[in-house]
Amino acid sequence: MPESLRTTGVTATASPASDADLLAQTALAVRAAGSVLRERFGDVVRHETRDGLMSALAANDDAVLDVLRPRLTLLRPDARVVEDELAGGALPPGEWWVLDPAEGNVNHLHALPEWAVTATLVRDNRPVLTAVHLPLTGETYTALAGAGAHLDGRPLHVSPTTDLGLSLVATSQARPDEDEKVVRRVGSSITAMLLDALVVRTSVPATLHLLNVAAGRIDAFWQFAGARADLLPGALLVAEAGGRISDAEGRSWTPGSESFLAAAPGVHTAAVTTLSR
Repeated sequence: MPESLRTTGVTATASPASDADLLAQTALAVRAAGSVLRERFGDVVRHETRDGLMSALAANDDAVLDVLRPRLTLLRPDARVVEDELAGGALPPGEWWVLDPAEGNVNHLHALPEWAVTATLVRDNRPVLTAVHLPLTGETYTALAGAGAHLDGRPLHVSPTTDLGLSLVATSQARPDEDEKVVRRVGSSITAMLLDALVVRTSVPATLHLLNVAAGRIDAFWQFAGARADLLPGALLVAEAGGRISDAEGRSWTPGSESFLAAAPGVHTAAVTTLSR
């Protein structure tokens, strides 16, 4: 089990063999659901009001959930499903599916390619497994607590870099209409990273940045505020790929934390120093 999540309380204890089979079936489920979202992708979906935008977002979510939810229910009949993808904090005891049927939904509506379908099984508030499917590329990222992270069966490893000054880092806006205090903190953190890191990327959604951290393509990702659905899948993937997970001050991270940091071990301390200014 990665030491990073052993100390932060994000990952689960060693998984029974049946969880590996469950992960394989979960990957099939997100691929099937992803095909629905891919069929809906094309021209920019125009909207003139906030209500119109929200309706279009919900239509994407519902179309994917119609495929994803029954497949996951069949796999784990007693597991409950988190209904609100923007919610955070601890879950009640037991098993829960934390789903984001269209992670990066706003990108999908704007004919941008950065979107995915995610499903994460949480057992007594510890993520057990996750599957993230990118329908446009056909790639599926998976992680099983204690058994590593993979891209289509190939092991993933975070970057070996040890110099933040040579690092590509990223951040994301957690949600629209964020609290002004959080918005200002995001802005100051980007400024600090622009001074200390090589290049800073800023875009949504969080999960796609975290896939890149797990794959060693970028060296760190941070975010202020956030929800379970956009951080738990990537947190497990990064941890199982050998990365470190904490809040922006280097403390243990939980879905109720006010900030989040995932980084290659060699730059984690420097990233905490930069973000703690």
